[in-house]
Amino acid sequence: MSNARCEPTMMEWSELPWRKLEQTVFKLQKRIFKASQRGDGRTVHKLQKTLMRSWSGKCLAVRRVTQDNQGKKTAGVDGVKSLRPVERFTLIDQLAPTDKAKPTRRVWIPKPGTEEKRPLGIPTMHDRAVQALVKQVLEPEWEAKFEPNSYGFRPGRSAHDAIGAIFSNVCHKPKYVLDADIAKCFDRINHEALLTKLNTFPTLRRQIKAWLQAGVLDGQSVFPTPEGTPQGGVISPLLANVALHGMEECIRQAFPPRRLTIQGQKVRINPPHFVRYADDFVILHERLDVIQQCQQRIAQWLEPMGLALKPSKTRIVHTLLAHEGPAGFDFLGFTVRQFPTGKSQAAKNPKGVSLGCKTFIRPSREAISRHQKKLKTIVTAHRALPQRKLINALNPVVRGWTNYFSAVASKQCFSHLGHWLYENLQNWARHRHPHQGRRWVSFRYWLVGEGKGWQFATRNGEEDRRLQRHSETPIRRHVKVQAQRSPYDGDWVYWGTRMGRHPEVKYRVAALLKRQKGKCPHCRLFFTHGDKLEVDHKLARRYGGRDNLANLQLLHRHCHKTKTVREDRKGGEVC
Repeated sequence: MSNARCEPTMMEWSELPWRKLEQTVFKLQKRIFKASQRGDGRTVHKLQKTLMRSWSGKCLAVRRVTQDNQGKKTAGVDGVKSLRPVERFTLIDQLAPTDKAKPTRRVWIPKPGTEEKRPLGIPTMHDRAVQALVKQVLEPEWEAKFEPNSYGFRPGRSAHDAIGAIFSNVCHKPKYVLDADIAKCFDRINHEALLTKLNTFPTLRRQIKAWLQAGVLDGQSVFPTPEGTPQGGVISPLLANVALHGMEECIRQAFPPRRLTIQGQKVRINPPHFVRYADDFVILHERLDVIQQCQQRIAQWLEPMGLALKPSKTRIVHTLLAHEGPAGFDFLGFTVRQFPTGKSQAAKNPKGVSLGCKTFIRPSREAISRHQKKLKTIVTAHRALPQRKLINALNPVVRGWTNYFSAVASKQCFSHLGHWLYENLQNWARHRHPHQGRRWVSFRYWLVGEGKGWQFATRNGEEDRRLQRHSETPIRRHVKVQAQRSPYDGDWVYWGTRMGRHPEVKYRVAALLKRQKGKCPHCRLFFTHGDKLEVDHKLARRYGGRDNLANLQLLHRHCHKTKTVREDRKGGEVC
């Protein structure tokens, strides 16, 4: 009998003990997180080496880049993409850190709201898998070190947490704000300064250095990368966060809490409040001179890392009064501004004293303009297509945009956009029927719902063929994440509850999360931040299943694919 290893099949890949593999990896990550919290660097490096060598970690890294990631079908310079199960096992066997890396493939994507393009560097599938493995190793260590007001590209944190931190700081007192942006942050990070800051063991240092200096293939030419981290890699956001770590501590050390005597009265001066999301950050304080000094301190702090502030996007403003421009500032698509009000509507400070103003956070004009432009492009592109296809194209855009802004004062904005979209749809309908009157066109493309008014919908009345209005999205306030919390602390109750309450989570996804108690019914593991979730029909619609909550369940993307394969083989039997 031959002792040769049998070639892996689809069923072998799908039937791997994923639950046990994920538990093994998370236990090691939790131990790394705890060791980093107590400052035990020796134990951190020992556990990281164990995780790097573990077969469980390699399996999860390969599954992430070949099954879960949106870019799994995007090839690097070697042209490899969409690996089959047999090839995934081969990749697992080859997964190990080295001191070599292939160049990344340059892809240019447009920046929203500008004519500029952002350069992406797409690594090869092998390098992506190794980066996913290294990220599993490094992220728990740095999650224990990162500053509490850093929110970008971190598990369990989002733009809404950054906006919540800003609101909680300005709602009790008008502030001066340093609204700053770092010029070409990803492209100018100093490699040696970053590697020194990482302070990891030699094998990992050599591998990360190889990725940073691998070069980039743009067209037919390979260009060196003496500085910067390539955008598009799995580990790039983590490396950028490591490079910018320490900015908040720099400000706090420079401006500790103190008491000053001003006009014969002792006044307590609090430290500036710092909020960062990736390379965008704001600093808030009630004194203008403190904000000006903060700008100088930050510029000095960025120099050793090879970075600098972008003059065109760095300014000092005030939340209530005009200073170097109108009051208020834009951050992450939101406009933060205070308006003077009467005593009855004004906000109060913690001592109950009226501030004479009220803080409002709304969608920015630029965000609204981009959204309108996108909707108009979709409507124009569907002039000759059926109404059903137009509705299917508009609904995801409307739903995603309104969900993002549903945690702030957006009701008036949603109502305005609803009227604007109605007028554009009227123009779309009259363009299709130039010889018919407005009344005929309205009855042709709009239905009168019970208590819902006129609805842009198909005549068959199917729920999925009805256009979702902007104003249908309810306003739900977002609760900011607790400062020192991390998904690696193991508190599944806290993190599972937050997932269901996030503004960008759809209603039925939130309902399924609550019903399933935060667990995937297929692998019986808790959903964590960063997991790709998909809604599945227990009995597929092609086999007679209904599209209602009773027949729906929430699965991991990889679990959904496995369940679908098994279901097809069993001829529609519920798995």
